[in-house]
Amino acid sequence: MTSERRVLLVEDDQDNFDLVRILLEHAGYRVFGAYTGQEALEMTRRERPDLVLMDLSLPIVDGWTAARELKLDPQTASIPLLALTAHTLPGDRQRALDAGFNGYISKPINVQRFNEELEKVFNTKG
Repeated sequence: MTSERRVLLVEDDQDNFDLVRILLEHAGYRVFGAYTGQEALEMTRRERPDLVLMDLSLPIVDGWTAARELKLDPQTASIPLLALTAHTLPGDRQRALDAGFNGYISKPINVQRFNEELEKVFNTKG
């Protein structure tokens, strides 16, 4: 049930953050946010969300680095990570998956498929 799932949204662009937060809340997720990769690392370790939805181009620590760190930490390794990014060049999806992301959503967001992508990550968790 999505109403109990907590999602850490990591996005440094306020407009994108607000849009994705609205989509998540409308789908019944509890959302809290971070704006840098460093904040994402700290909040994930402290809050243990059910999912981290993270941009790749972030200040301080980028999303690729943050994902690798989270997957190497036994305390956070099992938390699913979903990349949310405008990086859509050939190879970017694989690069994100190689960094530890469990899935990939490209910007601009396809609103109709957004919840589908979230559920796919939850259903393959583990």
